[in-house]
Amino acid sequence: MTLLSVQHLSKSFGGVAAARDVSFTLQRGEMLAIIGPNGAGKSTVFNMVGGQLRPDGGAVLLDGRSITTASPQKRFRLGVGRTFQVAQTFLSMSVAENVQMALVSCRRESGALWSSARHRYRDEAIGLLEQVGMADAADAPCSALAYGDVKRVELAVALAGQPKLLLMDEPTAGMAARERADLMDLTASIADAKGIGILFTEHDMDVVFGHAERVIVLVRGRIIAMGSPDDIRQDPEVRRAYLGDEHALEKPKGLNPA
Repeated sequence: MTLLSVQHLSKSFGGVAAARDVSFTLQRGEMLAIIGPNGAGKSTVFNMVGGQLRPDGGAVLLDGRSITTASPQKRFRLGVGRTFQVAQTFLSMSVAENVQMALVSCRRESGALWSSARHRYRDEAIGLLEQVGMADAADAPCSALAYGDVKRVELAVALAGQPKLLLMDEPTAGMAARERADLMDLTASIADAKGIGILFTEHDMDVVFGHAERVIVLVRGRIIAMGSPDDIRQDPEVRRAYLGDEHALEKPKGLNPA
C-alpha cells in the first residue's frame, strides 16, 4: 500500500502560483528527492506535506487517510517525522537528554519536570543513539559536537517518534562531503530496515543522485519530470530548464551537458 499520496496540490501567494497541480506518491522504505532551482516551489510543497502550510487545493494522504488539514503536531502523532536544514537540538543538554526529551514528548509527558524526567527512557535513548552511531557520545553536551554529529543526533530525535514518513529538509546542509555521504548512507539503511518512507529536498546533486531512488523536479511550481536518477539526468526538459536559455535558473551540480 502507498505510504504517502500527494494529490493535485496547489498554493499561491499574492497571485503567484508557488505550487500547481503537484501529485506524486511515496512507498514504504523509499527515498524520494524533490529538487529544483530557487523559487521552484520545493519548500512550499514540502511544507504542505509537513503541515506548516495549508494548500489552496488538493489533498495529502498518509496510509490512505487524509491529513490535508491536520496540524504538524497531529501529523507527528500519526507518524510523520521531520529534520530541518539547521539542526534543531538543545545544545546545552547532553546527547542522550535530547533524545530522552523527544521520547518524553512522544509519549505526551512533556508536562513532567525535567528534574524528574531526565532519567526516563534512558535505555531507549541509548538504543536510538546506537542506531545513528552516537551512543559513545551519549553524555557529551550537544554544544561540543561537530556539526555532522549534531545532524546524527537530530536523526535519532526524529526516530524517537517511530515515524512511518520522515521529511528531511536539506539534510546535508553545512556538512563536509564525507559527512554528507555517511549521513545519507545511514539514513538509507535505517529507511530500508524499518520501512520508513523518506521525502527530502537537497541542493547537492551528488547526494540526490547517489541516494534517491526517484527524483521529482519542480520548476515554477509544477513538476516537469519524475523518475530514476538516470532518467532525470537525461530528461530533455530538465536539461533545458537547468542549462538552457532560462538564465535565472540555477545550474545544479551534477547535471552536466552531454
